[in-house]
Amino acid sequence: MKRREFIRLVVGARLAWPLAVRAQEAGRTYRLGVLTFSPRNAPYMVAMFDELRRQGFIEGQNLTVDWREHEQQIDLISEFAEALVKGHVDVIYASGNPAIRAAQRATTMLPILGISDDMVGSGLVNSLARPGGNTTGISILDRKF
Repeated sequence: MKRREFIRLVVGARLAWPLAVRAQEAGRTYRLGVLTFSPRNAPYMVAMFDELRRQGFIEGQNLTVDWREHEQQIDLISEFAEALVKGHVDVIYASGNPAIRAAQRATTMLPILGISDDMVGSGLVNSLARPGGNTTGISILDRKF
């Protein structure tokens, strides 16, 4: 398995997990909040949405995405995170340390899936095996990978 395929599978599974843990209700629309510095057409974002589709989460059918891109507006990242929480999303996907920290400040109840260079070393989670709190994620520069 190629590394890129593995990352796509892991990211998709990690994102789908908080949504799939609850029994999928017939006719229910799940709300995904995205807090990122990347555009929607970034290759890893396209791969993540492809995997979500394969897992049965189809945008426009049973999935609504609230996209907050902060690349040029880093000073508004906390406001974006709070808006996602107020928008009653089911899970927040946050990429990068500033986005994850903003999401953590905005909620202690909603699941947060973070992707960062080093989730543990940055103090975002206690450990990858037992992250604690409402945040879990992927360390993309983890030496064990």
